[in-house]
Amino acid sequence: MTFETQTILLTEDNEDDIFIFERAFRKSGATNRLEVVRDGQEAHDYLAGAGKFADRKQFPLPALMLLDLKLPLRNGLELLEWLRSQPKLKNLPVVVLTSSAEHRDLDAARELGARYYLVKPPTPKTIAEIIALFRAEWEGRVATQEIKPEGDWFNRSENAQR
Repeated sequence: MTFETQTILLTEDNEDDIFIFERAFRKSGATNRLEVVRDGQEAHDYLAGAGKFADRKQFPLPALMLLDLKLPLRNGLELLEWLRSQPKLKNLPVVVLTSSAEHRDLDAARELGARYYLVKPPTPKTIAEIIALFRAEWEGRVATQEIKPEGDWFNRSENAQR
Protein backbone atom coordinates (compact mmCIF):
# COMPACT_ATOMS: atom_id res chain seq x y z
CA MET A 1 0.00 0.00 0.00
CA THR A 2 1.42 3.38 -1.00
CA PHE A 3 0.78 6.80 0.48
CA GLU A 4 -0.95 7.87 -2.73
CA THR A 5 -3.66 5.25 -2.10
CA GLN A 6 -4.33 6.60 1.39
CA THR A 7 -7.16 8.92 2.36
CA ILE A 8 -6.65 12.50 3.49
CA LEU A 9 -9.40 13.91 5.68
CA LEU A 10 -10.25 17.60 5.36
CA THR A 11 -12.33 18.99 8.23
CA GLU A 12 -13.70 22.35 7.12
CA ASP A 13 -17.08 24.06 7.51
CA ASN A 14 -16.70 26.96 5.07
CA GLU A 15 -17.80 26.03 1.54
CA ASP A 16 -15.55 28.70 -0.01
CA ASP A 17 -12.52 27.34 1.88
CA ILE A 18 -13.43 23.78 0.81
CA PHE A 19 -13.56 24.92 -2.81
CA ILE A 20 -10.22 26.73 -2.52
CA PHE A 21 -8.58 23.76 -0.81
CA GLU A 22 -9.94 21.20 -3.30
CA ARG A 23 -8.71 23.34 -6.18
CA ALA A 24 -5.26 23.77 -4.61
CA PHE A 25 -5.21 20.03 -3.81
CA ARG A 26 -5.85 19.13 -7.47
CA LYS A 27 -3.28 21.69 -8.70
CA SER A 28 -0.71 20.24 -6.28
CA GLY A 29 -0.78 16.97 -8.21
CA ALA A 30 -1.88 14.93 -5.17
CA THR A 31 -3.60 11.69 -6.10
CA ASN A 32 -4.86 10.75 -2.64
CA ARG A 33 -8.54 10.27 -1.98
CA LEU A 34 -9.82 13.41 -0.25
CA GLU A 35 -12.73 13.06 2.17
CA VAL A 36 -14.40 16.22 3.44
CA VAL A 37 -16.35 16.54 6.69
CA ARG A 38 -18.01 19.82 7.57
CA ASP A 39 -18.10 20.04 11.35
CA GLY A 40 -16.33 18.73 14.42
CA GLN A 41 -18.97 16.11 15.22
CA GLU A 42 -18.89 14.74 11.69
CA ALA A 43 -15.08 14.53 11.91
CA HIS A 44 -15.40 12.71 15.25
CA ASP A 45 -17.90 10.25 13.75
CA TYR A 46 -15.69 9.67 10.71
CA LEU A 47 -12.62 8.96 12.83
CA ALA A 48 -14.59 6.80 15.29
CA GLY A 49 -16.25 4.84 12.48
CA ALA A 50 -19.67 5.77 13.86
CA GLY A 51 -23.03 6.23 12.17
CA LYS A 52 -22.84 6.70 8.41
CA PHE A 53 -19.03 6.28 8.60
CA ALA A 54 -19.15 2.75 10.07
CA ASP A 55 -18.06 1.07 6.81
CA ARG A 56 -14.25 1.31 6.89
CA LYS A 57 -13.99 0.11 3.29
CA GLN A 58 -16.01 3.12 2.18
CA PHE A 59 -14.59 5.48 4.84
CA PRO A 60 -11.05 4.29 5.67
CA LEU A 61 -9.01 5.85 8.44
CA PRO A 62 -7.00 8.69 6.98
CA ALA A 63 -3.22 8.82 6.72
CA LEU A 64 -3.36 12.58 7.26
CA MET A 65 -5.91 15.00 8.67
CA LEU A 66 -6.25 18.67 7.75
CA LEU A 67 -8.16 20.35 10.56
CA ASP A 68 -9.85 23.73 10.80
CA LEU A 69 -10.03 25.06 14.37
CA LYS A 70 -13.21 27.12 14.16
CA LEU A 71 -15.79 24.38 13.59
CA PRO A 72 -19.43 24.06 14.62
CA LEU A 73 -20.59 21.40 17.11
CA ARG A 74 -17.07 20.53 18.28
CA ASN A 75 -14.14 22.85 17.68
CA GLY A 76 -10.85 21.69 16.22
CA LEU A 77 -8.93 21.84 19.50
CA GLU A 78 -11.57 19.68 21.24
CA LEU A 79 -11.39 17.24 18.36
CA LEU A 80 -7.59 17.19 18.48
CA GLU A 81 -7.66 16.55 22.25
CA TRP A 82 -10.10 13.64 21.75
CA LEU A 83 -8.00 12.29 18.88
CA ARG A 84 -4.86 12.15 21.03
CA SER A 85 -6.75 10.16 23.69
CA GLN A 86 -7.67 7.40 21.21
CA PRO A 87 -5.13 4.55 21.02
CA LYS A 88 -5.74 3.85 17.30
CA LEU A 89 -5.70 7.53 16.37
CA LYS A 90 -3.24 9.23 18.69
CA ASN A 91 -0.42 9.12 16.12
CA LEU A 92 -2.50 10.36 13.18
CA PRO A 93 -0.62 13.31 11.65
CA VAL A 94 -2.67 16.50 11.86
CA VAL A 95 -2.10 19.72 9.98
CA VAL A 96 -4.12 22.60 11.39
CA LEU A 97 -5.51 24.69 8.55
CA THR A 98 -7.19 27.78 9.92
CA SER A 99 -7.83 31.49 9.55
CA SER A 100 -6.68 32.05 13.14
CA ALA A 101 -3.19 33.45 13.60
CA GLU A 102 -3.70 33.83 17.36
CA HIS A 103 -0.76 32.65 19.44
CA ARG A 104 -3.00 30.90 21.96
CA ASP A 105 -4.50 28.74 19.16
CA LEU A 106 -1.05 28.01 17.77
CA ASP A 107 0.26 27.08 21.23
CA ALA A 108 -2.76 24.89 22.01
CA ALA A 109 -2.51 23.09 18.67
CA ARG A 110 1.21 22.53 19.23
CA GLU A 111 0.59 21.13 22.74
CA LEU A 112 -2.01 18.75 21.34
CA GLY A 113 0.45 17.38 18.80
CA ALA A 114 -0.41 19.19 15.58
CA ARG A 115 2.45 18.71 13.16
CA TYR A 116 1.92 21.93 11.19
CA TYR A 117 -0.19 25.04 11.61
CA LEU A 118 -1.11 26.75 8.34
CA VAL A 119 -3.00 30.00 8.03
CA LYS A 120 -5.54 29.83 5.17
CA PRO A 121 -5.63 29.78 2.28
CA PRO A 122 -2.90 27.30 1.40
CA THR A 123 -1.25 27.52 -1.99
CA PRO A 124 -0.95 24.47 -4.27
CA LYS A 125 2.83 24.63 -3.63
CA THR A 126 2.28 24.45 0.14
CA ILE A 127 -0.13 21.53 -0.19
CA ALA A 128 2.28 19.68 -2.49
CA GLU A 129 5.15 20.21 -0.01
CA ILE A 130 3.10 19.03 2.97
CA ILE A 131 1.89 15.93 1.11
CA ALA A 132 5.45 15.20 -0.06
CA LEU A 133 6.65 15.37 3.54
CA PHE A 134 4.02 12.90 4.75
CA ARG A 135 4.58 10.64 1.74
CA ALA A 136 8.28 10.48 2.68
CA GLU A 137 7.40 9.65 6.29
CA TRP A 138 4.87 7.01 5.18
CA GLU A 139 7.55 5.36 3.05
CA GLY A 140 10.03 5.45 5.92
CA ARG A 141 12.20 8.06 4.27
CA VAL A 142 13.33 11.43 5.46
CA ALA A 143 12.27 14.29 3.22
CA THR A 144 15.13 15.16 0.88
CA GLN A 145 14.57 18.88 1.22
CA GLU A 146 13.46 21.15 3.98
CA ILE A 147 9.75 21.87 3.71
CA LYS A 148 9.00 25.58 3.91
CA PRO A 149 5.34 26.21 3.07
CA GLU A 150 4.51 29.74 2.01
CA GLY A 151 2.73 31.98 4.52
CA ASP A 152 2.34 31.57 8.24
CA TRP A 153 2.96 28.08 9.54
CA PHE A 154 4.85 26.16 12.12
CA ASN A 155 6.50 22.80 12.27
CA ARG A 156 6.06 21.23 15.69
CA SER A 157 9.77 20.51 15.93
CA GLU A 158 10.71 24.13 15.29
CA ASN A 159 11.57 26.76 17.81
CA ALA A 160 8.49 28.18 19.58
CA GLN A 161 9.47 31.78 18.77
CA ARG A 162 8.80 31.39 15.05
